[in-house]
Amino acid sequence: MAAGSNTAAAGSAQPQPGISTSTAKVIAAASIGTIFEWYDFTLYGSLATVIASRFFAGVNPVTGFIFALLTFGVGFIMRPVGAVVFGRIGDMIGRKRTFLVTIVIMGISTVGVGCLPGYASLGLAAPILLIGLRMLQGLALGGEYGGAATYVAEHSPRNRRGLNTSWISATGTIGLLLSFAVVLVTRVLTGPHFDTWGWRIPFIFSVLLVAISVRIRMRMEESPAFQALKNESRLSRAPLTDTFLVWANVKRLIVALFAICGGMTCVYYTAVLFPTFFLTHTLKVDPTQANVVVTLATFVCMPLFLLSGWLCDRFGRKPVLLASFLLTMLTLFPIFHAMTRYANPALAQAQASVPVWVEADARTCSFMFNPLGSRHFTNSCDIAREALTEAGVSYETRDAAPGAVATVHVGSQAVAAYDGAALDAAVLRAKSSAFGTGLRAALDAAGFPRTAAPAQFNTPMVCLLLVVLLACMTLALTPTAPALIEMFPTRIRYTSMSFPYHFASGWIGGLLPTISFALSAQQGDIYFGLWYPVAWIAVSFVVALLFLKETKDVDLGVDF
Repeated sequence: MAAGSNTAAAGSAQPQPGISTSTAKVIAAASIGTIFEWYDFTLYGSLATVIASRFFAGVNPVTGFIFALLTFGVGFIMRPVGAVVFGRIGDMIGRKRTFLVTIVIMGISTVGVGCLPGYASLGLAAPILLIGLRMLQGLALGGEYGGAATYVAEHSPRNRRGLNTSWISATGTIGLLLSFAVVLVTRVLTGPHFDTWGWRIPFIFSVLLVAISVRIRMRMEESPAFQALKNESRLSRAPLTDTFLVWANVKRLIVALFAICGGMTCVYYTAVLFPTFFLTHTLKVDPTQANVVVTLATFVCMPLFLLSGWLCDRFGRKPVLLASFLLTMLTLFPIFHAMTRYANPALAQAQASVPVWVEADARTCSFMFNPLGSRHFTNSCDIAREALTEAGVSYETRDAAPGAVATVHVGSQAVAAYDGAALDAAVLRAKSSAFGTGLRAALDAAGFPRTAAPAQFNTPMVCLLLVVLLACMTLALTPTAPALIEMFPTRIRYTSMSFPYHFASGWIGGLLPTISFALSAQQGDIYFGLWYPVAWIAVSFVVALLFLKETKDVDLGVDF
């Protein structure tokens, strides 16, 4: 290891009793921009159901919702691309200039979503343009978090890197809270008009936030670690080559992805975003009621970010991460089962007391995930399973005689489905209406509610369950930034730490709602999709236990 003469003096400073004024300004400048970035990016997650009805009106409800989740995931898929593009820029020309580019792109794309006409006006062009804007959002966010965390860490003394970077995570959560709050206020103010035009207001509102963020970031000074390398002419001339083609760094990337980022991002999204989808779409909770309880739980947990930052400075990054992974694996299924009991007790009671199954020729049952929209589910088995999934009802699939038309059994009642492949439009509508009416009547008679009763929603208990999830999330997210920053040398730190973080956030965590929902629809179990995050968290726990080295005492002033 070759020591850099002046590189990142702050990173190797002796313990200090508190945050200096200059460091506080650095944290504030990076954090305020992060609030705006996460506000913009998570608006779509909060409004996925509404956006599905506006932009995917040409498909059935289940496929439309999966499309909406997939469009949400497209933004995440672009994040590793943004990490590579803006990481390279940040390692070559500086952290500050890169921040300005990402914030402007984020603002333009978000306001664009709010102004975009829907499917009724533009037809197929509407969802295509929506996907394009989401891709721009993902590209911008891919360059944001790594730069903000790197910038703060390179200004921080060694014994406070976890605590100082925890402000980035905490203020990112403020962005989430702000998005929930603006959506809630807009719902109240626009009332019945929210689903038609009121949903656009939170997106357009972001034009004010981008103006504030740009002004603040223009006043930021460059990172001392980057400036020292630049003064000594030791910047990387090829950050991508040094990151992806040097075996020593590739090994670090592999450990970062599988030991830290894969598990962390699944813990994060099962705590922050997936509960909203689960409450509103599966449990049929009123969206306003769901947003209120999620916002309340998130607000309660904000101080835990700083506590987690202190813990990882005191005890190390690795033990805090391992504790989070273990706690999440042990509590995830019990928490979501309990969430059903307290958010929609009538549904929980019906599920426990009334067996539901689809009797069909197993050879005709399709795999329900259709991300490209190229398949049409017209056989009786798929029609039956799709209807139960849309109703939020768990069921079994039992094999019937070859060629038999599927039948839905709800306790002692049976409702025959239909094959729609050879039917003309008028007959298909009539068959669909008759089947839907019959199935709904059977579910009503068995006690399966159409929507969750607001009066039966146990706000304190649901909030408590969410707090437990969010507490596990803070223990996973907060050590991630310092651990990644300390793994990589200064000259390629922006690129190297951003890529595994955003690859995991995009391809593993960003697709979590889509994959989990599709797995549940396929299996007929509203909880089955949770196995996807649990599997990733288990992998990260084992890899971290065996291969992750503790880095809390690493000197950022040493270049390797």
